[in-house]
Amino acid sequence: MNKDSVKGTIDDAAGRARRQVAEWSGDTGEQVKGAAQQVKGKTEKAIGKIRDAVHDKTHRKDRGTEDRQELVDDVQRSKEPTWAKR
Repeated sequence: MNKDSVKGTIDDAAGRARRQVAEWSGDTGEQVKGAAQQVKGKTEKAIGKIRDAVHDKTHRKDRGTEDRQELVDDVQRSKEPTWAKR
């Protein structure tokens, strides 16, 4: 787990709480800000996961050509939008 994953988890939770409190109070502006903070947190978590995967793949001592191609494939798949993975 790296800094991006931790920061993303915190932002996601804080955004979720902010959005929920705003929903109870009826403040749509704060709801939007909370949802945006959630998106930011989820994005940071995804970046953290990608960095961890790249680090794991690149720091293996026995990596070969196949592993490098697998790494390239993993990075390319991570750039696809979620809706394209159906």
